[in-house]
Amino acid sequence: MDLLNAFIVLSNFVLVPAIAYGAQLAIGALGVTMVYGILRFSNFAHGDTMAFGTMATIIATWGLQAAGITFGPLPTALLAIPVGIAACAALVLATDRVVYRFYRAQKVVPVIMVIVSIGVMFIYNGITRIILGPDDQRFADGERFIISARDFQDMTGLEEGLAIRTTQGITLGVAIIVVVALFWFLNRTRTGKSMRAYSDNEDLALLSGIDPERVVRVTWLIVAALATIAGVLYGLDKSYKPFTYFQLLLPIFAAAIVGGLGSPIGAIAGGFVIAFSEVAITYAWKRVLEYTLPETLAPDSLVQLLSTDYKFAVSFVILVIVLLFRPTGLFRGKSV
Repeated sequence: MDLLNAFIVLSNFVLVPAIAYGAQLAIGALGVTMVYGILRFSNFAHGDTMAFGTMATIIATWGLQAAGITFGPLPTALLAIPVGIAACAALVLATDRVVYRFYRAQKVVPVIMVIVSIGVMFIYNGITRIILGPDDQRFADGERFIISARDFQDMTGLEEGLAIRTTQGITLGVAIIVVVALFWFLNRTRTGKSMRAYSDNEDLALLSGIDPERVVRVTWLIVAALATIAGVLYGLDKSYKPFTYFQLLLPIFAAAIVGGLGSPIGAIAGGFVIAFSEVAITYAWKRVLEYTLPETLAPDSLVQLLSTDYKFAVSFVILVIVLLFRPTGLFRGKSV
């Protein structure tokens, strides 16, 4: 029974949160790796693209709630996601037309595009703060738990109770749907195959008659959808604050690089590697060890390697190690 209780505590505070967080990072990292693999630059504005798409979704959610339209036990924001995707797509397509297309025509080196994306990042961040403000915005509604700790204790008779939030279950379900849909699109549709060909060899793709501007437009549309979905899922699971999405840029890039930039499978794997590393290293293991060790060996301290305030430092350290020893990542993407 002690081992079962230890596993429930571990699931409550490490396994379930890390799976949900990993799914959010994976979707975000897919957007980064799409831009890097097809448009060939690191998009530092991706975190604030997520913030903008989420902001548009929040405003649409408030409108639906004011009109008395809800999604029953599920968050109303799921109904508003298409509005957020449309607004985000309009923004990134306008940015590409006004900013990025000029530099692509000049055939500038990738580092120039990175610098340009940093400027775009600050503009996006300013727009989001002006429209919605810099404070926390909570927009989740519906049922809070799939199963609560008390209900689990009543059903099992265990001392510890397992709690799974609705947003955690939704995150995993939506992530699976998004990943399956994206891989089907890239591998089964003519447009997806054109995008893969353009990513592998741009010159040969152009000789084959592939329209590069169409590939760019479709890429930005997919990136807008991925950014909005990832941002909304993160906001529902935690809370929405523009600066938080700026901070998420580090673990998202770390996930993409750990998995292998340009590799969609690597982005997914990297998201879960970063999530489990952050959660496990910043978790206080005292309660788990109290159940698994003899009473005489039970720790007095929290047994916490790092405070949760330093969780992004974990991403940074992993990122540095990968860049030093395996720059192509786990799945041998494009080297950085």
